Amino acid sequence: MYFEQIPAQFVLFFSLYGGTALYGLVATIYLYLRKGNAFASDVTPPIALRRWTAAFFAVVFLGHVWWLLFYIFSCEIYSVISIVIAVLDSVALLTTIPGTMFAMLQDRKRSVWPIALATIPYATLGMLNFVYPDGNFIDIAITYIVVVYVVFTLYMIFAARQYGRWLRDNYVDLEHKEVWLSHMLVIIVLLLIIIDGFGSANIIIGIFVQAAEFVLISFLLWRVETLPQLENTSIEQACCTSEPEPTEETDSSTQEKQPMAIPSNIEDLLAKRCVKTKLFLQHDLTLLQLARIVGTNRYYLSQYFSRQGVTYNAYINDLRINHFMKLYREAIATQQPIAAQQLASKSGYRSYSTFSLAFKQRMGQSLTAWMRQTTE
Repeated sequence: MYFEQIPAQFVLFFSLYGGTALYGLVATIYLYLRKGNAFASDVTPPIALRRWTAAFFAVVFLGHVWWLLFYIFSCEIYSVISIVIAVLDSVALLTTIPGTMFAMLQDRKRSVWPIALATIPYATLGMLNFVYPDGNFIDIAITYIVVVYVVFTLYMIFAARQYGRWLRDNYVDLEHKEVWLSHMLVIIVLLLIIIDGFGSANIIIGIFVQAAEFVLISFLLWRVETLPQLENTSIEQACCTSEPEPTEETDSSTQEKQPMAIPSNIEDLLAKRCVKTKLFLQHDLTLLQLARIVGTNRYYLSQYFSRQGVTYNAYINDLRINHFMKLYREAIATQQPIAAQQLASKSGYRSYSTFSLAFKQRMGQSLTAWMRQTTE
């Protein structure tokens, strides 16, 4: 039979190729049509991230379809059709990939049009290759696109590092908000573009790329499901003081017009309204929320922490860890059953792994080692 003569690696490649295309289509429909999360219903993801990721999945699906149709009906590498498809593919990917990654950095509004504009030289090189087939313009075009994405990768790493610092200065609960996943994502996509661009004729490399794309789609779906929208949730009036509440505009104008003079009573206010009331045990307590409860603005409070040599995240974690150690010692003194996970939860942590990492950073030793030392 004819099909029995087809090498197994070709069967595997086209199975993965078709499966990835179908997966991208299903993921696109899911993100566009479903308003909430199916797997993490308690998380509200950023709308922009959901839409950009769906657009990226749609590009993955369409790219697989039009390249498959091209190789079935034409397979002429130097034709106008191949150049048009290559340009469309590059423009679409170099628009939706940055859009998806920018949507993960919720504290920044960045535009993708400069990156899409950078594909114009690529299109020009493609047309030159059509006019002069022996001019090696295709290799130059591929190299150019890789260079563009390398520059974008470096930019994304810098932007993500800024975002990470911003998170630690404004948020205390960083479960699924940290940026190392963005770093990993941008590097994986860069490697796929390089590998696919320079080794697309190799069937083994093609199999690897298709498998990696399948994993990438799964990873992005998980990221959309678990990355919460960073927003300033409303604070109950009972928690607020009668003092006038500074607005975002007040914060901005204060930064521009007034010197960096921090109110002298911030430390007392923190002790009274955060430490004494155990406000630090509240999940997802943000710097802005704490500033409003204290009766100051975010700028002054941020400057206070900066001058103390700590971040907002470190300040709240110190209070929580001290609270945990107090609960642990009380449990030992009263000979009560000790469950570290329960005590961590009572200390304001949703994630035990996050607590363990924060504890080790704060105490310089693991939780297990500290517990053993404390009970001896």
